[in-house]
Amino acid sequence: MPIDLYAGISVSDYPAALAWYEKLLGTAPTYVASDTEAVWELAEHRSIFIEHRPAHAGHALITIFVDDLDTFVAAAAERGIEPAKRETYPNGVRKADFHDLDGNELSIGGTPL
Repeated sequence: MPIDLYAGISVSDYPAALAWYEKLLGTAPTYVASDTEAVWELAEHRSIFIEHRPAHAGHALITIFVDDLDTFVAAAAERGIEPAKRETYPNGVRKADFHDLDGNELSIGGTPL
């Protein structure tokens, strides 16, 4: 069965969040759905979006795995976004946790070195 993923992140300040996620992800949204919602397609049929929903902001917890964690983190740092925390699990899997302006957590994971 084919599956699509469309994961949402509620934010309290849409313009500020839009700028922050553009810096973190290194690109403008794939499309802007409305004046209060922007979508990034990370891979075919796999997207994240931000939406202005102040009452729900700050509660997202999303993890995305990338092929090269170190390159992603370095590129984000060059754009002014640093991880709040980095971890390596006993099995060698690594992740970097980023927190947006509302406290939503977007973790970027990578395979063992």
